[in-house]
Amino acid sequence: MANANIHFRRIGPRRHWMKTNLNETSAVPIVVMSAAREPVEAVNACLRRAGQPAYCTWIPALPDLADGLAQINPELLIVVPTEPNEIIEVAKVRDQAAPELPIIALAEDLDDERIAVLMRNGARDAVSLSGAARFEAVMLRELRAFRLERALSNTLQSARDYRRQLETVLERSNDAIAHIQEGIIVDANDSWLELFGRLDRDRVVAHPLMDLFEAASHAALKGALTACAQGRWRDHILTVDAVTGDATILPLDLMLSTGQHEGEPSVRLIVPARKRDENQLARDLADAVRRDVATGFLLRKPLLETLHERISTAASGGVRYIAQIRIDRFATIEKDVGVTASEQVLLEFAELLRAHVGNRDLPGRFGGVGFIVLLERGNDRDVEAWAEQFVAQTGKHLFHVGAKSLSVTCTIGLGRVPHADPVLDAAIDDALEACRRGRQRGGAQVLVLDRADADTRVQGYDQIWVKHIKAALQENRFRLVQQPIAALGGDDMQMYDVLVRMINHQGKEILPSEFMPAAERNGMLVAIDRWVIGAALAFAANTQPGCLFVRLARDSVLDTTLPDWIQGQLKAARTQPMRLCFQITEEIAGTYQREVLQLTKKLKQHGLRIALERFGSGRDPGGLLNALPLDFIKIDGAIVQSLSDSSELQQKVRGLTEAAQRRKIETIAERVEDANTMAVLFQLGVQYIQGNFIHEPEEVVLKAER
Repeated sequence: MANANIHFRRIGPRRHWMKTNLNETSAVPIVVMSAAREPVEAVNACLRRAGQPAYCTWIPALPDLADGLAQINPELLIVVPTEPNEIIEVAKVRDQAAPELPIIALAEDLDDERIAVLMRNGARDAVSLSGAARFEAVMLRELRAFRLERALSNTLQSARDYRRQLETVLERSNDAIAHIQEGIIVDANDSWLELFGRLDRDRVVAHPLMDLFEAASHAALKGALTACAQGRWRDHILTVDAVTGDATILPLDLMLSTGQHEGEPSVRLIVPARKRDENQLARDLADAVRRDVATGFLLRKPLLETLHERISTAASGGVRYIAQIRIDRFATIEKDVGVTASEQVLLEFAELLRAHVGNRDLPGRFGGVGFIVLLERGNDRDVEAWAEQFVAQTGKHLFHVGAKSLSVTCTIGLGRVPHADPVLDAAIDDALEACRRGRQRGGAQVLVLDRADADTRVQGYDQIWVKHIKAALQENRFRLVQQPIAALGGDDMQMYDVLVRMINHQGKEILPSEFMPAAERNGMLVAIDRWVIGAALAFAANTQPGCLFVRLARDSVLDTTLPDWIQGQLKAARTQPMRLCFQITEEIAGTYQREVLQLTKKLKQHGLRIALERFGSGRDPGGLLNALPLDFIKIDGAIVQSLSDSSELQQKVRGLTEAAQRRKIETIAERVEDANTMAVLFQLGVQYIQGNFIHEPEEVVLKAER
């Protein structure tokens, strides 16, 4: 060789020639792609004259480029194209392997037009060996720009990493902290060991994390760890039950963040240290005197006061119910185990109830062996599902009293709290009466006292509501509101569940739960549905969201003129049909399967999408998946609400999700209310979630004037 500093060797499965200035330790790694070897030597000589040693790799063909970029990690990619379009293919490979890497085209007979073509095709610039001065200037410019961009990216990433560490570690030096890699505890501080009562570090580090937690918390914890490791956990608090060294159950609120341990990625679990708060202590003491010593629930008088205060504030959405809960045949239990021992049964029952109520529910001891809970849920069915699940859970639970074990059942009576002019006494009376009737029928059941059909007042209310609904339709006093549907994968798909509100003459919003029952009883749902569809189409045309989910009532599903009407609306709105997804309840689809199939086929022909909501609680969800042309299923909120505590429901949701995925149907979980449920859904493979945990549904952000 003419130059003693040039060295050639073969790498990879194909023949590559490497030429480097071996005497320089700061040589720049450069890839030169050309059919001949000579440009490699020319590039090396040019950069050497400019005072910049280079470590050049010759790649003769495009198929070897991806491997070369991965192995060498170059700072420049120089391409000698045989024709201008070759740069396009090179850029495609570069974009996948090293997106920030600049491409320089090396060619002769360059003019402004040819340079422009090469740059449009993906080159950062184009140079010629005959123009040595410009060649050197472009090379040095691109090297400097690449290094500055890389340094900036590294600096920003370091700043973000240090900020996270400062926020999650340095400011919480007394917090209990553990690092987790692939489910194993790889490090834990003294506060963590002390918290779990396991002072022997060897009994904690290098052991599975799940060994420290109750089995009921495993699904949520696994889901949260996975989501956090993938960067999809955003400052949520995970509520779990830990098991200390002496087998005590310890409720914990966990914070999760990404971290590193010995240079490898990890998930950092943090239990924040509790600081003494004198004001909070005073509040806790004041609250303690209002509660039953045995169960911790509010006593009757403060319970009624708190209930009055709560229902005097307008509900933001959904429904409210009073639930009266009583243990069945408690006198027989007292006789069998004794009065003193029966109190233990009552306390254990209260703990079951405490674990079953939600964050927004208001439980209390109403007197004797009776409990009352104010329930706030999305709809009537959610309330009944909550009650049915608790009755079933109580029946399965084995109560322990000394050496004896016994089974217990309970009955729940439900009384609705109306949004308009709520009267607490009436709702409690309804709940008490429903519970009494349920116990008379043998107990172990849920009963709703529904006075609507028998009460003549309802007919009077309907007459008033029908007038209001007709006037609102004529005067365009309806409004669309939304609830975002979030992707568990982290991408913002701009999908929204569309809801409707009526606006009265004073400008106040009226919730659907107030006027929809009257609309349904008086055949007005078709008119309301058509207003919503038209408004949704207008909004979609103006803002182009990813997808709007619009409900169809039973009457609309059975309306054979609806598909043609929708087709006309689509033409008038001039929006893409795929931006609308019509959702039908599983109950309607199961009852009117033939009609729903005909409707959905016609809607799909127009390019619209179809979803089944409240899915999974019917008789044959698998049959509906096979029979209907679906794009989405929305897993019933009644299932989702108890998901994090029920392995049985988790298996059910996993089965539904897998069945949907086999048919390329996407899955959405309805009414997600907490981080634990979100973590479990992530673990089960559900793709989207909606609910108050994501965004309150009552905030108006979609308005469409028609």
